[in-house]
Amino acid sequence: MDHAVDELLRRSPDLPPPAVRSLLRRAHRLTQQEVAEALGVHRIQVVRWEGGQAEPRNPHRRTYARLLAGLAEQHPEVLSRAEGD
Repeated sequence: MDHAVDELLRRSPDLPPPAVRSLLRRAHRLTQQEVAEALGVHRIQVVRWEGGQAEPRNPHRRTYARLLAGLAEQHPEVLSRAEGD
């Protein structure tokens, strides 16, 4: 049973849609450059992730998902607004 749980944990985490990623970042008044520096990537990668032209790969995907989850906790109104669209 532990093996099955470990396998689930190894899967890449889901991310919110690209437009929501941008809204979360902006709600917290972060720049794309700040996010990029925190994740150890170039700003253009964040631009592509938020624009839907690319998806992050691990280990950046896990870290980015963690950041977005934390931002969503602090800014639940963003998710509510996005779901209403």
